[in-house]
Order: sequence, then C-alpha cells, then structure tokens
Amino acid sequence: MSENGAVPAHTGDVDLAFWRGRRVLLSGHTGFKGAWMALWLQSLEANVTGYSLATPAERSLFELAGVGDAMENVPGDVRDPEGFVAALERTRPQIVIHMAAQALVRRSFAQPRETYETNVMGTVNVLDAVRVVGGVRAVVIVTSDKCYENRASERGHREDDPLGGFDPYSSSKGCAELVTQAFRRSYFAEPGSPRVASARAGNVIGGGDWGEDRLIPDLMRAALDGSAAHVRNPDAIRPWQHVLNPLSGYLTLAQALCESDAYARAWNFGPQQEDARTVGWVAARVAERWPGGLEWSHDPGPHPHEAHWLKLDSSMARTELGWRSQIPLERALDATVDWYRELAEGADMRTVTLGQIEALQPASTST
Repeated sequence: MSENGAVPAHTGDVDLAFWRGRRVLLSGHTGFKGAWMALWLQSLEANVTGYSLATPAERSLFELAGVGDAMENVPGDVRDPEGFVAALERTRPQIVIHMAAQALVRRSFAQPRETYETNVMGTVNVLDAVRVVGGVRAVVIVTSDKCYENRASERGHREDDPLGGFDPYSSSKGCAELVTQAFRRSYFAEPGSPRVASARAGNVIGGGDWGEDRLIPDLMRAALDGSAAHVRNPDAIRPWQHVLNPLSGYLTLAQALCESDAYARAWNFGPQQEDARTVGWVAARVAERWPGGLEWSHDPGPHPHEAHWLKLDSSMARTELGWRSQIPLERALDATVDWYRELAEGADMRTVTLGQIEALQPASTST
C-alpha cells in the first residue's frame, strides 16, 4: 500500500517479463483448469512444478495436450500435509497457486467426507506448509463462486457477501475461504510475510473438460459419440466464461501480490453481466456450432439441489487490479467447440491449446 493509504495502480496485464523464470508451485495441475494454467505458465516461460494426484483413467486435457512433458510433476495429495511440505522444501517456489480440489457438486453429495477433506483440510495443509517452510512471496487460493450463501438475488455476489453453501461442495468452498482468511490474519499479517489472497470464479468452459455432470463435457461426449445429450435444469442461469478469463485473473492477482500486500484479500473473477445465460441457451448455441448439429433434451431428473441464479460482481477486480474479462461468451463457445472438433479430426492438442492461449489471452511483453 502506498504512503497515503491508496491501493497501488495495476495494469491488469499478464506480464511475460514478470513470469519468465519465476518459480511456481501449482497444485491440481492434472485437472481441467489446472492443466490450462500449467500450459499458460509454460508459455510464459515460468519454472513451474505441478503437485497433484495422477490423472483419471478417462481421457484428460493433461494427457491429450502433453501438459506434463515440459514441467516437473510431483505426485501428491493435498490431504497429505507432509507431502506438500516436502514439495515446498524441494522446489522453494516464489509463488504458490492452489487449484487442487474436489470440484463436482453432485459428487459432493455422494462423497461429502472426501469433499471436505480435500477442499478444506487440503487448503489448511497448503497454507500451513507455507507458514512452516517460509520463503514464499505470494499465495493464490482458488475457491469458487459457489462459496457464497446463495439468496436467489439477481444482484451479483460481492466479495463481502455472506459465505455459505447449500451442498457439501459449496459449503466446503465457503469453509476454504474462512480458512484462508484466518491464516492471513493469524500468520501472514506481518511485513515480509507471504501475501495470501483467494480467487472466486466458476462455470468455466473450454476444450479438454471431461468432468462428470458438467454441461459442456456432457454435450461434447454426446457429440463425439454421435448420441443425444441430456441436460438438467435448462432454465438455471450461470456466469459462463472461458477458462482463460479467470486464469488471467489468478495470474494478475499473483503479480499484484508480489508488488503489494494491499491485494491480500478475496477477489471475484466473473464474466460480463450479459454473459450470465441459461443452461438451455448455452446448450442450443453449442449444438448450432457442432458440425452436423447435436441433439439434446431436458432430463427432468430427479436431481440434487442446485441454485437457480448465480452471478458474480467483479467490479473490484476491474477497478483495483485492472483486470477485465477479455473473452465474450460467443467467442468462448467458438473456441470450445473448435477444440473438440480439432480433437475429433486428430490434431495435435498441445499445439491447438497453446494456440488458443496465444489467440485468446496474449501476454504483455512489458518490462
């Protein structure tokens, strides 16, 4: 923070010069969002180490795009505190980006213990390792837009809104936010301490997602198999955005944390308000884009509880971080369907994915 108490100005650009050679420990790099982040960090020439469970048996972006080929991969589980301490001690990162999670709402109903152990105690283990080992400059804890107590309001959630969650997944992410806040106040408040912030985003789309019970993966599995897709809750409204939108926010936030402790707090990274659309609207647009079309129908359920309306207010990130959502939803849908079409045509998916990163979110080369 500056001498007059003002938050320092920040451009919001992902800066190649900043990331080149920067030591980064990224948890959850074998997951969908984590794999995109790992590839982006590689393209920025960062010295990135991934810490994660092995990839699932089913096809994954991590395998299809050869994400692990150009980085160090440390097998590990964030539920193992000693394992994460050992990874920190060996790699001595300047920045930690914690993305490992049990990320599926419906799975949280079936496996609540695993969800809380991973999302809550996993966050405790990461932050406690940073506290014990020392030497880390900035930590970004990735949670979810579902961390808020959803009150069915059409106003987008702001960072100071109450935390909560109906289901175990959402609740676990609210708990992870409280854990992050407690560690920041208790252990990382002194000058020279690691600077810790949390990042909230959700409903990301993009190529290479094979998650269970997610709209785009369900549609693309059906398209690739030549079958019809079944869509639940077509009237539900979500803040859809390409995966690179929030990732640019996480990278911008990490840069800002290295500049000032004024950024050590919670941040929303959501799309423009006009990109909050219904599930059915998105399904129809994807079907139109797939070569030859795609059939889908409403699956009446029964289904576990899901919020009808969910939106984020990201004005603080725009004003104070200089971050903006650069990829409109229509372009995000184009890029997502193109990725799966390229896969169906046998393209090199590492080249395709890196090409989309460069085209959709080019890095600044400022010094």
